[in-house]
Amino acid sequence: MPAADPTADHSVPPHRPGSNSLSRGFGLLGDEWSLFLLRLALLGRSKYSEFRAQLPISHAVLTNRLDTLVREGLIEKRMYSERPPRSEYVLTERGRSTWPILTSIWGWELAWVSHHSYETPPMHHRACGKDFAPVLTCGHCRQPVTARDLRAAWGPTGGWRESVPETTTRRRSGSRGTAVDHSFYPDTMAVFGNRWSSALVGAAFLRVHRFTDFQTLLGVPPGLLADRLSALCERGILEQVRTATRPDWAEYRLTEKGLAVFPVIATTIEWSERWVGSPDGPAIEIKHPACGSAFHGVLVCDQCGETLTGAQIELGSVPSAAGTTPES
Repeated sequence: MPAADPTADHSVPPHRPGSNSLSRGFGLLGDEWSLFLLRLALLGRSKYSEFRAQLPISHAVLTNRLDTLVREGLIEKRMYSERPPRSEYVLTERGRSTWPILTSIWGWELAWVSHHSYETPPMHHRACGKDFAPVLTCGHCRQPVTARDLRAAWGPTGGWRESVPETTTRRRSGSRGTAVDHSFYPDTMAVFGNRWSSALVGAAFLRVHRFTDFQTLLGVPPGLLADRLSALCERGILEQVRTATRPDWAEYRLTEKGLAVFPVIATTIEWSERWVGSPDGPAIEIKHPACGSAFHGVLVCDQCGETLTGAQIELGSVPSAAGTTPES
């Protein structure tokens, strides 16, 4: 979306109380344990003991994340035994529909992150029988798209500060906003595991580049802003570029690695608008000028070109169990 420029005058829109779909959606899904619980549930896990066996987290953290996902309607807690009382956690339609986000995250990590503390197996497309990478396409014209191909503007409920992700859980991040050493999604969490990092990357896609503009538009404290920008540069998401008009000034621009994270952002935006959107309208409106339509993203297989569904994707489970098939 870099060709769009909703910040042309860099004015700050009036702040409205509350949050919008972007704030709620990115806040809820920007937590590593929640993402991995959803991934395991898509792979068919449903019992507390199964989650506990495959995630190196405490009972308190696991219980907290499951309670959050139940409260937010992504998972339903069902009792399957009264004596003794035992429950299972089953995905709702809202939870099942996160598979494009998780697929995009996995594809980006495989392509751009060279080291993982845990095994990161390839994704396999059952329909064509090949390992694949997801490709984001326009649902109207079916052409592959990148952020550069799209135009974006704030919708009726949009705004810079309204769109900063909510903090629904305590995030797993290092002191500089980078992921901890044993993170499953190290660079994804560097982007989405901190609310300010997520907001900064989103603003960079909307052509905000200067330190003062990030600070003014988002309302982030300067010390924290410097820390998050430094962390994103260390991860190779952003880079400092000297301006031609003021060589003593630096701008922060997305690298190719940073631009490549766009499918994760696009699928999260669509999920957020569908499931936690406002009746007053979308937070952001994205169009594909090449075909003139409102943008709706569709993931396809890079090997056969067919539209992906969750039921056709095979993944290795985490961290070391045999691969199974996610639900559609």
